[in-house]
Amino acid sequence: MPPAGMRRRVEAIPGRPLPYGILGGCTDVIDVTDEHELLGVEWMALGCSPVRDTDWCPPEESLGDESPGEVSPGALPGQKEFFPPIHEAADPVTIYAGVMCSTIGWSYQEAIDHVRASLELGEQQAVESAFWRYTLAPRAMDLTPAEGPVSIAQGVAALEGCLAESYGGVGTLHVPTGAAALLGCCNIAYVDENRLSTLAGNCVIVGSGYSAANSGPDGTPAPPGTAWLYISGPVVVRRGPIDVIPDRAGASIDRRVNDRRVLAERTYVPATTCTVCAVLVTTCP
Repeated sequence: MPPAGMRRRVEAIPGRPLPYGILGGCTDVIDVTDEHELLGVEWMALGCSPVRDTDWCPPEESLGDESPGEVSPGALPGQKEFFPPIHEAADPVTIYAGVMCSTIGWSYQEAIDHVRASLELGEQQAVESAFWRYTLAPRAMDLTPAEGPVSIAQGVAALEGCLAESYGGVGTLHVPTGAAALLGCCNIAYVDENRLSTLAGNCVIVGSGYSAANSGPDGTPAPPGTAWLYISGPVVVRRGPIDVIPDRAGASIDRRVNDRRVLAERTYVPATTCTVCAVLVTTCP
């Protein structure tokens, strides 16, 4: 063994956020320039209203005489339907990291560097957890059959079918990290440049924050041996700058105990559109 003595302080072991999380290739991440967007946003949804086919000419049998009092069994051939746009909104969530250490041998700038690095490493997980609990779960339609959880392949098939019935574009499959390995069992997902995609073309977010939540539409945690999967429309995440609090060295010191406390926080506005569906799957192959 090496001789005992004072340990030498070195740089912290660096980390990297998981590559297929909510801030990865599936998501449009927007660094806002208008701070009002960090109070929440609203919009008129695209793609949620149906697009239907129509006949240019009515069939010949519909051209004959009709009784004036006859009630039509449905829309006349060639008749168009109009749908009001759906109003949608997204609320902000502020995430933070706080650090506390003795002022002896630890400067204000060192505290700032540490807390910023901590936030940047862990912010994706925090955003995923909040998005799951505050957006996906409350909006989701539960597709789990009465018989109970299904295999992950059956679950993904049901989710993609649910989304396709109401939204014609590329959607987003939300998978807890604890169930991600099962995606390879049936070739459910594959690496497509910097993201994961299903065979149907939907993007896949694999989230550690999803694993931390892993709750159903009613907020109930998944039973052991199961996991909740969700699907939604595209995901857009707006984010603000990192704020460090306090902004002065002296204000960071608690002089009663001579500790330094520094906080880093950032506001996000994660959003999705149209349908959200959920299903409970078994994680025991």
